[in-house]
Amino acid sequence: MRPDDWYFLDDLDAFLARAGAFLRSRPALHTVPLTVTEGLRTRGSGHYGGEAPYFGVLERDGAVRAACFCTPPYELYVTALAPEDADALALHLTRFGRALTGVNGEAATAAALAEAWRRHTGGTAAERERHRLYRLGTLTEPGPVPKGRPRVAQEADRGQLERWYEEFSQAVGAHAAVPADRWADARLSYGGVTLWEDTDGTPLSMAGVTPMVAGQIRVAPVYTPAPLRGRGYAGAVTAEVSRAALTAGAQEVLLFTDLANPTSNALYQRIGYRPVADFTVYGFTGA
Repeated sequence: MRPDDWYFLDDLDAFLARAGAFLRSRPALHTVPLTVTEGLRTRGSGHYGGEAPYFGVLERDGAVRAACFCTPPYELYVTALAPEDADALALHLTRFGRALTGVNGEAATAAALAEAWRRHTGGTAAERERHRLYRLGTLTEPGPVPKGRPRVAQEADRGQLERWYEEFSQAVGAHAAVPADRWADARLSYGGVTLWEDTDGTPLSMAGVTPMVAGQIRVAPVYTPAPLRGRGYAGAVTAEVSRAALTAGAQEVLLFTDLANPTSNALYQRIGYRPVADFTVYGFTGA
């Protein structure tokens, strides 16, 4: 496989003109690039902080076969690849000096690219996270509805949202992909967070959703403070935002889980989510 099958671009509009139809052709499996590029398009590259993003497209026989993007300092995200295409991508990145902190993608693809990167650079690739993508089938209430009620977060909830977003990032052991204030600003702009609140108005849990792109909406994040867990709030608020996404016309409602958390995986399956594919994140060091 020749490295020049891959084309790299720094311009989002040029990338979407070239790869947009390919990304929309499989909206569930491409949910991350669809939602990230939509965030870049509507809010600019500064929304994610760090350096300017870059994008890659694999073309062969006049058709797009795969795509990738990176918003440094976060990992490269890549759609499904054959092993030989992963090797070509790693070779292209190393030849042109694209520094990587890691890779995120479907499990087999991420493993192939991590191995190719290690082989071409002499660095180390270590598995950091394993996720499972779920798609909503038939929505089912997860159990007895807990006390309280759902409410779409408003501007007055900004401080609460920022605190919970930071706590969520710490709880899952990851750096926030977007600074908390920018995340809250973006979500409030389209009603993208629902709170489950007590009868006296005290927030108990939250569930966010991404904007609808290519007919798909992804539930993220879902967070309940540790002292309030185990009472059904997360299931109730997730069911609520899932129902709202269907009402809004989403053809696919999706979410990711951490495979190291059996509680959340079981909960979402009770609500009606069904597995689609597994994804892995590798961290790169020592190149």
